[in-house]
Amino acid sequence: MTPRPVLVAGVGNIFLGDDGFGVETVRHLLRLGLPGGVDGTADVEVVDFGVRGVHLAYQLLDGYRTLVLVDAVSRGGQPGTVYLIEPYADGGDGAPVEPGGPMALDGHGMGPDAVLALLGALSAGTGGTAPERVVVVGCEPASLAEGIGLSPPVASAVPEAARLVLSVLAEGPPSNAPQEPAGSAKSADTRASSRDVERHESHESFKGRATSC
Repeated sequence: MTPRPVLVAGVGNIFLGDDGFGVETVRHLLRLGLPGGVDGTADVEVVDFGVRGVHLAYQLLDGYRTLVLVDAVSRGGQPGTVYLIEPYADGGDGAPVEPGGPMALDGHGMGPDAVLALLGALSAGTGGTAPERVVVVGCEPASLAEGIGLSPPVASAVPEAARLVLSVLAEGPPSNAPQEPAGSAKSADTRASSRDVERHESHESFKGRATSC
């Protein structure tokens, strides 16, 4: 039986400063390549979605095993703080990825909560299969004002975020994971609750399969 693939999706608007964090992190991963043996490699897709959150939500109905969503997220930490968040780790509903953040379904730019809410609605309405596991790798922005380029603390967090993505991929498929509809993000800030990573380390480069669109 062919395993369901894993999708690493970078989202964000590169014209709004640190909102381009997800895009830059995915581009960094594409430059590195994926390590041989990480979650089968051939079953991992790394895609720069940019502001195409609606497209991402529809694509997720294709039957991905795991979604790793990379984006700037505002959670009140210091700029450059890297977060590893599992919205549905405990099942059910809970706090969103960005507490108090916007939930607007904007075709020109959607945050993690809006993407997951749309995915839940589409899954319920179409009978499509949402990912078994959703992981958000986020970074606290310093500025979301108009302008191209990341602020220094957010730019320095990109290698650490890429390392976290690779560590998630290395964990492999979830064991007996329930098929949870992604109606809203739940506050399960990863395995030991929330893991806020302050160190910014680079990762070795290696070969694998990656996709950009």
